[in-house]
Amino acid sequence: MALYITDACINCGACLAECPNHAIYEPAQSWNFAEGTALAEVETETGESLDAQTLQEPLSDFIYYIVPYKCTECQGFEEEPQCQAVCPVECCLPDANFIESKAELLTKKEWLHAV
Repeated sequence: MALYITDACINCGACLAECPNHAIYEPAQSWNFAEGTALAEVETETGESLDAQTLQEPLSDFIYYIVPYKCTECQGFEEEPQCQAVCPVECCLPDANFIESKAELLTKKEWLHAV
């Protein structure tokens, strides 16, 4: 299951440097699949190829946010999600909209980093 940041976020940025997949972004910051990964191209849900450098719309304009397509809950890197470990207000929580097993998260890690 990917994680998300609740609106209790105080925008301290403690989580930002901890993410091994660069799945966490500042408020209003555009994101892309390539940043922090080995991806050069991504296939969209409609089957189209997308350059992984293509900027995507921010998921939040007000608080830090986690891109669920890049979040692996730190599986394959750490024993626990590092954003949760460092968050002073405990606002990094499991995202019920992106339920994934440990095996699926590890597969996502391999996809992101071409392992």
